[in-house]
Amino acid sequence: MSAEIVIILVGALLILLSISHNIKIKDAPLNLISPKLRVPLGIIGVLLFIYGGFSYGTVNVPGPLEQATVEEMKPVEYPVKSVQVLSPIAGDSVNCRILTKGVYPEGHNKDIWVLLKPSDGFYYPQSDHTNTSYKRDGEWQVITRFGGDEGETFEVIVYETDATATEFFSTTIANWKAANSYPGLKLEEIPASATVLERLKVILNKNCRGAHDTPNTL
Repeated sequence: MSAEIVIILVGALLILLSISHNIKIKDAPLNLISPKLRVPLGIIGVLLFIYGGFSYGTVNVPGPLEQATVEEMKPVEYPVKSVQVLSPIAGDSVNCRILTKGVYPEGHNKDIWVLLKPSDGFYYPQSDHTNTSYKRDGEWQVITRFGGDEGETFEVIVYETDATATEFFSTTIANWKAANSYPGLKLEEIPASATVLERLKVILNKNCRGAHDTPNTL
């Protein structure tokens, strides 16, 4: 339970106590507190209720919905025995922000990461708000943000990672965001425990430089 909700509940309780004399049980008023305390407790309760409600609304307002397109998809190869990348497809002409998605076999317990390799030769891990790719009911996906020029070729690389590699990618993204600088990773910086599952090349169909407020690319 968040601190804002606790403040709201405490404020509501104080308001209830301050008006308890108006609550009757079998025609007898429910006097829970001294009459001298009713007004100050009521005022404090109202202030806490307003403050908690304002704080909760400010802190928990969801961010703007991020729109990502789904490019052409390959059919699933059954039975699903390994992680498959269904979209994008090699050679696709893609938008600035897409969903890289696929399927995984039952019992798969590793994380899936998508890294982009643009023409500068560096590697850029992609993430949503959870950092690792979203996995549920045999399907996975991650928002993939391109930041290059129209016609530029990008390599989309899908990795399978253990906890160590996942921590490295998550920390890297957090540090980049804190510094507001996205220098990319060299190949030798990528943990050895990150295993490449698939590589494919796509082409940007528009200029995507500056398209993202907090990019994970360039």
